[in-house]
Amino acid sequence: MLIRPLVQDDWPAVADVYAQGIATGLATFETRVPDWPHFDAACRPDCRLVAELNGEVCGWAVLKPTSARPVYRGVTELSIYIGSAFRGQGVGKRLLGVLIPCSESAGIWTIQASVFPENTASVGLLQSQGFRKVGHRERVAQLHGRWHDTMILERRSPAL
Repeated sequence: MLIRPLVQDDWPAVADVYAQGIATGLATFETRVPDWPHFDAACRPDCRLVAELNGEVCGWAVLKPTSARPVYRGVTELSIYIGSAFRGQGVGKRLLGVLIPCSESAGIWTIQASVFPENTASVGLLQSQGFRKVGHRERVAQLHGRWHDTMILERRSPAL
């Protein structure tokens, strides 16, 4: 498995993996994949990765700033998606194993994630990589007419 920077040419495959995550109803409140310009503008350019297996993008991870205020320059939000055919095969661990050191090199001291509590695979992945639960938001938003809670997890860099 190759972990490498996500580039614009990856967008069709990245968008497909994103759509697979949306289809689960457990990954995001989004109901459609954004276009490349919106995705590109939302993500830090220095912390975006794809996992590739036999030439096929099987997952991706990016960090997004949480605020434009300089005081929060080291706080980001994680998005990580694994293609449906590759879930449970360690792709997420491999992505985070590269993304976390990348984030620390970029001066990021906190990576946070907002996860549906019933998405136990994501919660388990994050906890295995040093994330801890720091909060729970009840009925924070609706997806397809149903209210959902989110669990807030974060990883603080011991290096910064």
